[in-house]
Amino acid sequence: MSLSWISHDLPKPFDPERTATAFERWRALAERPAFESISDQIVEIATNAQTSSVLAALFGNSPYLTNLCLRDPGTVCDVFANGLDDAFKTALDPVRESAKAAPLDQPTTMATVRIAKRHAALVIAIADITNAWSLDKITAAISDTAELTLGFTMAHCLSALARLRKYDLPNPENPLKDSGIFAIGMGKLGAGELNYSSDIDLIFLYDQDVVTYVDPDRIHQDLVRMVRDIARIMEERTGDGYVFRTDLRLRPDPSSTPPILSMLAAETYYETVGQNWERAAMIKARIVGGDHNAGNAFLEILRPFVWRKHLDFLAIQDIHSIKRQINAHKGGSKINIPGHNIKLGRGGIREIEFFAQTQQLIWGGREVSLRCKATCETLRELTKFGQVSENVRDEMLSAYAFLRTVEHRLQMIDDQQTQTLPESDEGLHALATFLGYTDRAGFIADLLLHLRNVENNYAELFEDDVPLAGATGNLVFTGTEDDPETLANLRQMGFENAENVSVTVRGWHHGRYRATRSRRAREILTELMPTLLGALAKTTNPGMAFRAFDDFLKGLPAGVQVFSLFTAHPELLELLAQIAGTAPRMAKYIGRNAAVLDYVLMSGFHEELPDAQDMIMELDARLSREDMVEDWLDCARRWANDQKFQIDVQTIQNRHTPHAAGRALADVADVAIRSLFPRIADDFATKHGQFEDGGLAVFALGKHGGQELSPGSDLDMVFIYDVPEDAEESDGDKPLSPGHYYIRLSQRYINALSAPTAEGILFETDLRLRPSGSKGPLATHFKSFDTYQNNDAWTWEHMALTRLRPVYGPENLCKKVVATTNAVLCKKRDPDRLVREVFDMRNRMDAGKGDNHPWAIKMRRGGLVDLEFIAQYLQLRHAHDHPEILSPTTRDVFKNLDAAGILDGEQAKFLANAGSFWLAIQAMLRLTTEGPFDPQTASTDLRKMLATAGKCDDFEQLQAKVDETATKTKAIYDLIISDPAEKAGPIPES
Repeated sequence: MSLSWISHDLPKPFDPERTATAFERWRALAERPAFESISDQIVEIATNAQTSSVLAALFGNSPYLTNLCLRDPGTVCDVFANGLDDAFKTALDPVRESAKAAPLDQPTTMATVRIAKRHAALVIAIADITNAWSLDKITAAISDTAELTLGFTMAHCLSALARLRKYDLPNPENPLKDSGIFAIGMGKLGAGELNYSSDIDLIFLYDQDVVTYVDPDRIHQDLVRMVRDIARIMEERTGDGYVFRTDLRLRPDPSSTPPILSMLAAETYYETVGQNWERAAMIKARIVGGDHNAGNAFLEILRPFVWRKHLDFLAIQDIHSIKRQINAHKGGSKINIPGHNIKLGRGGIREIEFFAQTQQLIWGGREVSLRCKATCETLRELTKFGQVSENVRDEMLSAYAFLRTVEHRLQMIDDQQTQTLPESDEGLHALATFLGYTDRAGFIADLLLHLRNVENNYAELFEDDVPLAGATGNLVFTGTEDDPETLANLRQMGFENAENVSVTVRGWHHGRYRATRSRRAREILTELMPTLLGALAKTTNPGMAFRAFDDFLKGLPAGVQVFSLFTAHPELLELLAQIAGTAPRMAKYIGRNAAVLDYVLMSGFHEELPDAQDMIMELDARLSREDMVEDWLDCARRWANDQKFQIDVQTIQNRHTPHAAGRALADVADVAIRSLFPRIADDFATKHGQFEDGGLAVFALGKHGGQELSPGSDLDMVFIYDVPEDAEESDGDKPLSPGHYYIRLSQRYINALSAPTAEGILFETDLRLRPSGSKGPLATHFKSFDTYQNNDAWTWEHMALTRLRPVYGPENLCKKVVATTNAVLCKKRDPDRLVREVFDMRNRMDAGKGDNHPWAIKMRRGGLVDLEFIAQYLQLRHAHDHPEILSPTTRDVFKNLDAAGILDGEQAKFLANAGSFWLAIQAMLRLTTEGPFDPQTASTDLRKMLATAGKCDDFEQLQAKVDETATKTKAIYDLIISDPAEKAGPIPES
């Protein structure tokens, strides 16, 4: 046998003891009956100086290759007897014809492809270690092995599907031909550059016009199951090993699409949301299994997507923005050899590939010669084209060959899919020995030389690129793999779950949200990414802020305008990051109402709360430009949402007192009602007419009446109308009786406030405090109101009446209602009965709606409700003698009670301050939390904001103040209400 192909400088065995043991086991094989036919060859290989040196290189450096040799000595014998080329051909002969797979059962198919791969891998490893084959031939052989085993597997699975009578095979004797189903090899498989332990990147598609299916309704389900079977057969480990790990993540939008798509679906994806990194990936695309005719037709359809006919400056801008996200170094950067990733790390294989592909994308549309798949061929063509100097080309080619060889040796040791160098000195020494070095230092010197050359040449691509604002390290989110330096940078920025951030951002770039579906939106977002992540990182909980920003993006109807706004005004991103980090509910609102961000840029947004008089002038001016009811409603909602957003932002920034914010929110509601309702009434009158001297008035109750609205509060209202006694019906074309007229008009008013439109709702409304509650009519005649309040109303209804405030309606009617209200409130009452009714009412409320959670600001004992009950009870108790104490605003009531001498001055001051304290905390919690507040899971920012709102130095002090305020408020409640009520005893039956 001719052994001239064996190199004289083979790697020395690193582990002599393991080498000796392996030779003993090798010689023992000659005694086994299974290998009787090759026993002489086994012995000769062990004794021949050249062949034994090859085995020693395997045995002493690679446990994996040692096991292959001992398991398949016939393949080793074949190599030394017939040469590498013949042995490689023999190894793959069983899978060369896909027709052979058709009648096989699955276990036999799995064994066949595994044995073929195992034999081929051993031949390739010997060719590599002996330097008998070039790098190109080695990577091509590994790629051929993958392609043939995949084709064999696909043929078996297609035939199995046809045998179930679910699919008509056009050529049963050659299952793949004209089947309409094909696999696209991506990445190194497509380019014929697979490494020794590489995944194979695949995209499975089918031609919907070719596939002939018995049951069209099940085609997709069955094809998905078939592809999963193919992947399982290829990658599942059995006693015979595995074939290749498969990776299907390069298909269009892998997180939301099945493992096989129709050609039409894939074509639509690439035409609409295909990204530049996907164009780069498609450079290497090649049909590696199935129907080659259908597959090549699809790649031809995609050619304009990959290779732009004209120089696409927007695409170039996107490519450059990706480049600028990479923290490129030119000379002098520290590369730590132990643990260095020779694929993804600095100066690694990925940089060589990216160096070639970015230039292919820019120039390949013009220059056909640049449309190469293989990296080395591309570098040579770029030199011919004048884009890469000969020196740079030679450095990159040399580095590529060296790094790929290192990669192969790393993976051969234990058949591990790794590109990471050993951490230990011993591990590096072992690798250096396997590569043929006599010591570790020589290997490290050569490695550093190549890494530096790649790093410097790669950095040349960045010389004209100004780094993106805020970029302090890699922030790369292209492809399907996480960039290690990006993950490290994200963790350094404070994002604990860096992998989740990376995956989510890649989802944005896939156009998964409406806001990122346009190419321009994704390009701008790429530019924004460092600034955005930098702003989110400044919050005390970057992870929560990032999730809230993701919710914001989900809600955006479109992205270009908003992203452009962020680019022009980075301070908006800072504000949004603050909101996302502390008030995720507000972030969701901005996502649904992005136009509100324009309002933030107006002067005075952060300085002053809106003034009621200015607001009504502005809203009237806006409404006067619209003619239709629907336009009025949308206009009023847009305007009100802007005002509420301004108030909410200033609230989370603690720029004003809770009373100022509550009054401002009430003013927004009042202005909306006063501007909108007259127009609604006029529109209603065009059909139904009016009543002479009649009218409908709107009165606020509850927190709206007290001008103490919290974010998200309902509007408690009551509608009261009055008409002359002789009025029978309105004077319109479709007349209505007074009751029907004003009830229907009230319903129009309610709809104007709370009906959802494209702009959302204006305010939720609550009319349960009207006379007779939910059983009563929506609008009440004044006389009925007067009679009911004087004769039939319950004490709790009079308590609610203490907060009545006119908002809109005829002046005379408003005065009459206020006069009746004051008269009712100033009635002399039985003190014992009153206190017992108030006490019983609060207990029933506590039993039905009580909440013992310490942060249930409204309902907990000693909270807002107890405080309001004190104010309302004392007004009903003493207004007969002191009418001056009446006020719809709780804080003012306590001041009035102090002035009248009814409450002790210290008590009154405490209760007034307690009310302000509770309102401040409630407003902040409503803006920032969903569900019960849990201090344990609250962000540091939120705890700090709550402490500031409560005028405390820190959150611990705030917690103490919450408990102290509740305890003292409850004590005063007991002193004023509980103790007298219990002394008064039960209320006698009336």
